[in-house]
Amino acid sequence: MDTFSVYAQILMERIQTIARTQREAVDTAAAHIAQAIAQDRRVHVLGTGAHSMMAAEEVLWRAGGLAAWNPILDPGTSLLHGAKRSVSFERMPGYGVAVLNANGVGQSKGEIMVLINAYGIDPMSLDVALECRKRGMEVIAITSTAYGESVPRDSALRHPSGKNLYQVASLVIDSCVPLGDAVIPVEGIEQKVGSASTVLNSFIMNALQAAVVEKLIAEGVEPPVFMSANLPGGDEANQRWETRYGPQARYML
Repeated sequence: MDTFSVYAQILMERIQTIARTQREAVDTAAAHIAQAIAQDRRVHVLGTGAHSMMAAEEVLWRAGGLAAWNPILDPGTSLLHGAKRSVSFERMPGYGVAVLNANGVGQSKGEIMVLINAYGIDPMSLDVALECRKRGMEVIAITSTAYGESVPRDSALRHPSGKNLYQVASLVIDSCVPLGDAVIPVEGIEQKVGSASTVLNSFIMNALQAAVVEKLIAEGVEPPVFMSANLPGGDEANQRWETRYGPQARYML
């Protein structure tokens, strides 16, 4: 089997499915985020879990990315301190609320939370979503609705409420991640290999950024877009955005 081609084909099909079915959700999310940026309201991005965090890292200080994001990179769920430790915090009821408090989320009116978790069932994801809604914030979830529906309601992996992230978010963009995440079948082993979630999450985040930029331009607002720091003049071009958004984006500077 040509696993290289199989993987490419599976990812392309998933991306095409997202493009076909999630256009309206992305457009609506982009409109809300663009309005928040134009009105100088904070837009947080949080990936609840070690690998979901990569989607927040994807938009932090990124060439072609928006400077207005406030990516929250939680040390507790980072793989830097160990995989088992990360999973333990992700599954700990109440921990997500502590992360929000530590990052000053919800202190001003009209803040938005973009919350990324492929599975959307764990305690941290649900605690963050429920608490943000309680604080009057809009929650835009990027998650797999099919995955959430596939896990039994009484599973020990779930939030105590038994709810799915897509059920409590204000707006949902379906990442179309399949059950089990891994997608490449290899002869001789039952377990599939090669995850899809990181690629799909990053695709959605970058598509969302482009849509936000379009809407800002349509409203006559200059989009705060970073240039590659590895190009001549990049540092100089980015300095004003770092000065402008650095104070509200904890991990930018």
